[in-house]
Amino acid sequence: MRTTFHQELESIDGKLIGMTQLVQSAMGRATTALLEADRTTAGEVIDDDATIDALRREIDEHVLRVLATQQPVAGDLRVLVAGLRIDRDLERMGDLARHIAEVAAEDFPHVAVPVKLRGIVHSMNRVALRMAEQAKEAIGYRDKNSAAELDREDDEMDSLQAALYRELLTTDVPVHTALELALLGRYYERYADHAVSVAESVRFETGATA
Repeated sequence: MRTTFHQELESIDGKLIGMTQLVQSAMGRATTALLEADRTTAGEVIDDDATIDALRREIDEHVLRVLATQQPVAGDLRVLVAGLRIDRDLERMGDLARHIAEVAAEDFPHVAVPVKLRGIVHSMNRVALRMAEQAKEAIGYRDKNSAAELDREDDEMDSLQAALYRELLTTDVPVHTALELALLGRYYERYADHAVSVAESVRFETGATA
């Protein structure tokens, strides 16, 4: 029974890691579409979000099946609850990448981000991808200290978002463009927040309290 249970947990972890790779790829490709006015890539990111959603449903069903058949208790139950939390956050990360791709698709053939602001968006994407990688490692290695590391990365993302807003106040762009860029900043910031939540769920799973 215990061997079967641990095999089920390994299978769930494998799916969570795969889901993390998908949302990481989605963010990278969405940013490419945004900065290069690449409508084809934007469309691919939008379409691929259905795969991420389907994987979340698959993981949820797997967890519920294990709950029903393996009767986990204490720490084992905590691991399964964490899995449900993690796939929720990962699905939301995928949604946020899709939102960025939608902006790119809507603005085609024009580039949505003015030249002056492209460096900030590049940096936000770099931090987002790094955080997704750290979230993946937290799942794979049960790293209970990853939440603190991701908190530091999240602080950097918050600083970049603030820098974007400051630039918007001094850059001569149409109101519609300014609002769109403010939303884009929010999408990257929320993506980072959900990566932090993934690490916090891993910490919950391991029973860590600080």
